[in-house]
Amino acid sequence: MTDQPLFLSLLLLPFLAAPLIYLLGRLSVRKGQVLGMNVARALTLAVLLAEIVLLVLTVRSAMGGSSVQILVGLQALRFDGIGLILTALVLVLGACVTLFSFPYMSKEKGEEKFYALLMMTIGSIIGLGFSYDLFNLWIWFEAMALSTYFLVAFYNEQSASLEAGIKYLVQSSIGSALVLFGIAAIFAAQGTVSLDDIWIQAGQLGTLGSLGMVLMIIGFGVKAAFVPMHTWLPDAHSQAPSGISAMLSGVVIEAGLIAMLKVISMTGKMNGNWAYILIIFACVNILVGNLMALRQTEVKRMLAYSSLAHVGYMVFGFGIGFAFGSANGAEGGFFHMLTHGLMKGLAFLSVGALLYALKLVKGDHSSLKLDDLNGASRKFPLIAICLSVGLLALGGLPPFAGFMSKWMILVAGVETKNTLMLIAVVFVGLNSVLSLGYYAPIVNRLFKREQSEVVAAADARMPWMMSLSIVVLTLAVILFGVWPMLTDFMLFNGQYFLLGYYFN
Repeated sequence: MTDQPLFLSLLLLPFLAAPLIYLLGRLSVRKGQVLGMNVARALTLAVLLAEIVLLVLTVRSAMGGSSVQILVGLQALRFDGIGLILTALVLVLGACVTLFSFPYMSKEKGEEKFYALLMMTIGSIIGLGFSYDLFNLWIWFEAMALSTYFLVAFYNEQSASLEAGIKYLVQSSIGSALVLFGIAAIFAAQGTVSLDDIWIQAGQLGTLGSLGMVLMIIGFGVKAAFVPMHTWLPDAHSQAPSGISAMLSGVVIEAGLIAMLKVISMTGKMNGNWAYILIIFACVNILVGNLMALRQTEVKRMLAYSSLAHVGYMVFGFGIGFAFGSANGAEGGFFHMLTHGLMKGLAFLSVGALLYALKLVKGDHSSLKLDDLNGASRKFPLIAICLSVGLLALGGLPPFAGFMSKWMILVAGVETKNTLMLIAVVFVGLNSVLSLGYYAPIVNRLFKREQSEVVAAADARMPWMMSLSIVVLTLAVILFGVWPMLTDFMLFNGQYFLLGYYFN
């Protein structure tokens, strides 16, 4: 059995730290002192590093009692494989985003709120990952949506940022309402919100319970950026601080998908059609994401639309797992979830570093255009190389992590030996090639001889904390591409959770 104090600490530490971080920063602002803000920054990073240690200790404790699923003494919360994947991703990416944000946010008004809200977002995602009843899942989902709203609208003095925040809040609220109605319908049908009990009675949901499931899938689909429920995503990504763009694309979208998978894995066995619906959504997301990304002239907006395609790759893997009982499909979906978080985090932070050096240091909050990147490698060679690694990895080129995760998914599709699936595999593979149509030109721009006006006028210095966080993610993207076996433990436990419930 998992050590309950360890698990409790893992869940509660971010929420306990958030108000303290805010107060330290706020007192510093009022008294005009730098020390308090520096302590708040250090505390934020220290909490995340402590969370990583707690996660490792909790995993070790869990392995001592049972190899896969471990019940703890907390009602409606359980340490399991699917929560482990999401928690590991949010903590690693969160630590990199925090370190990156120290110089990036240092001149911004309300910096203390940024770190406090980031803590609450991370804590909410951890709680969502380990939730084991529908109402508890909804509570954490709402907490995540509320904290991320304030981060999306952080630059609320700018109309575009405020508009993006309001759009995000409205669509998230609609999604949350649909989830709540779905929970009510399932509770009315079965008299329980426990995922375990729902799994036991899955064949007895009836019309009302099935309606509830549809409502929940649509509601969580808003946060997971399923087409056509994705319209909040490009504005939110492009207007939020770059660190938050990395979190939105690298973790928040995945959290919505994890919530959906929890529901489907517990109730989906009543009707195999759910799996094929997922595969259709996946193909639509991949195509729409790629076509929209090809049309963009703003870098962050292009990366935002590309997230639609990558959600599609994940869902394609999960759909194969559900439809054919493919462990490789489920593992590929989870592996792409991990690699996408790292790759997209790397891309957004690298773009954010260039945005900072080219515009933000001069007080210019305008967006970074593709043309602005021309010749950036001349002054920022390290960032240009790291951004190139992230983009080529997202495009699925070897030897990077994106190639390995996409390869796992496509191989799983071929192994089904199903004619329609083989057609879908070809479709997905061609779309992966299509994505290079917007990734590769950016790499070309970075290494052009001629420099854009903003690059020519920029100071070549880059804060070391930004560079360090970007290099860490770059090394991770390369390492998981060359040695994907490092994630086998998490991926096995994730696919066991998913398929173990679905097919038993």
